[in-house]
Amino acid sequence: MTEVFQTLKEVIEVTLSNFTDADNRLYYLYFISSATIAYFVYYKTKQKGSFFNYILNKRTWLSKSAKIDYMMLFFNSIIKVLLIGPYLTFGFYLAFHTDDYLARTFGYETFTLSKTETLVYYTIAITLLGDLTTYIIHYVMHRFEFLWEFHKIHHAATSLNPVTQYRIHPVELILVNIKETLVFGVVMGIFDYLSGHQVSAITFLGINVLSFLFLFLGANLRHSSVKLKYFNWIEYVFMSPYQHQIHHSNHPEHYDHNMGSKLALWDWMFGTLLRSKQVDRVNFGISEEEDLQKKYESFSNNLFLPFVSIYKAITSKILR
Repeated sequence: MTEVFQTLKEVIEVTLSNFTDADNRLYYLYFISSATIAYFVYYKTKQKGSFFNYILNKRTWLSKSAKIDYMMLFFNSIIKVLLIGPYLTFGFYLAFHTDDYLARTFGYETFTLSKTETLVYYTIAITLLGDLTTYIIHYVMHRFEFLWEFHKIHHAATSLNPVTQYRIHPVELILVNIKETLVFGVVMGIFDYLSGHQVSAITFLGINVLSFLFLFLGANLRHSSVKLKYFNWIEYVFMSPYQHQIHHSNHPEHYDHNMGSKLALWDWMFGTLLRSKQVDRVNFGISEEEDLQKKYESFSNNLFLPFVSIYKAITSKILR
């Protein structure tokens, strides 16, 4: 019984850490900065009604879709405690063996970065490689039917709020964490070798300045109804919040576009880019068909429907 209470305590702590840790998108400072930017959009676009209603509309924050977002946030905290906790240890293990492999292959002292160079180049490398691999994973989840069944949960949201970022199926959560662990471990191992071990593992683990800027400069508006757009030329390189909202559109012409996270560069390179000026209006969800959308209006369906759909697809192919 003690173990159950301890696990529950850890789950609550993980859930609350989303709002108290600076490396999480729901950190209170990022809400404040996003609200400030939202006011700029509210003022520039001459929205009707009060600003309070503009950012805290009940139809957004208290909708059926939003309530599922909140439940998924808590449920995935359980998954993180039970299954994903050991991933960090594996990341350090991978970093150690990457460093060891490079040392045995190339030897030490052939080239050593200073501590400052290490932190600067590591930050750039982890940001670029992390974003590219996020694009690849995202692209694959849209293109392969059995993976799309899990990723569909995120797109089933019919109203967007910052917590929608965490509305992902546990299977996707595990896959994404595996990807992030591999990227972190390999990149950390490379720079640990290049720096001659001048930087501690905890420093590598800490939030980097580029991530902070991304989160501080309105990342929470990506899952919202605030249409923050960038200049047209900027949207070839950086993904604006409205571009990500286009990604959530239920219109077939918008499917499988804008799959980058921080950068729109990958979408531009691989032909999946849509800029804000190309889309006037979006409605959120997985389909314009009301019957299909209604299937995802319950928490249990969001958890189990992917397995049911995959099972039906497999059996239909076997029985042909």
